[in-house]
Amino acid sequence: MPAYHSNLSAPTQLCKMALLPINTKFKGPAPPGDGNTDIIDETLQYFKANVFFKNYEIKTPADRVLIYLTLYVTECLKKLQKIGSKEEAKKEMATMSILNFDIPGDAKFPLNALYGKPQDRNEADQCRAYMTQMRQELGQRIVEKVYDPQTNKPSKWWMCFVKRRFMDKSLSGPGM
Repeated sequence: MPAYHSNLSAPTQLCKMALLPINTKFKGPAPPGDGNTDIIDETLQYFKANVFFKNYEIKTPADRVLIYLTLYVTECLKKLQKIGSKEEAKKEMATMSILNFDIPGDAKFPLNALYGKPQDRNEADQCRAYMTQMRQELGQRIVEKVYDPQTNKPSKWWMCFVKRRFMDKSLSGPGM
């Protein structure tokens, strides 16, 4: 079975990633969404199927965004497995989304071979802002998906994917 790819497209790119509209209240360079499916929805929808793939063919610049967000979902799940309540999880996801992280072109960014290096400081700042905006929105939406409203506990049907490594990569360094 082939991996799922993004159905979205955008004329603008940052570091070979499509600058896609996002349905969000967080500020950033992404155009405002129109209420239809956005890249965050696609990531959460395709995560459980795509996480099993060691190889992933990039067909469009939107697939690079999907790859990054899929890896970020894994990082979120690692953090959420240690958190007992939904409210605490929301706070932790908000904190995690704005912590210092590597962007394409940084020495420790694990996907440099797939992404473009920023051409100047302005593009690097835009890329960081775009990734931060996506991380903030994804963090809030994943808490809604993972936590059961009746028990206020994380769903085992999401937590079972914590140890999976999409493309055998991780956004966090070894041992983290």
